[in-house]
Amino acid sequence: MVPRIRIVIAIVVAILAVIVALQNTQTVETKLLLVTITMPRAVLLFVTLLVGFALGLITATWLSRRPPKKEE
Repeated sequence: MVPRIRIVIAIVVAILAVIVALQNTQTVETKLLLVTITMPRAVLLFVTLLVGFALGLITATWLSRRPPKKEE
């Protein structure tokens, strides 16, 4: 039952991401340090989503590998 709920939630989130991407096709300029990049807003949102997902995954992996604190 739980895996089915996760699949449904993932599908709903994917559909919402596609809707947001289709509604944000305007071109925007993004300054990153000394570089100015011009891209569609949907691409910027997608890249931000990927970076956030990767940071969350790295953090979760790092926290799960840390040894538990010893109580004295």
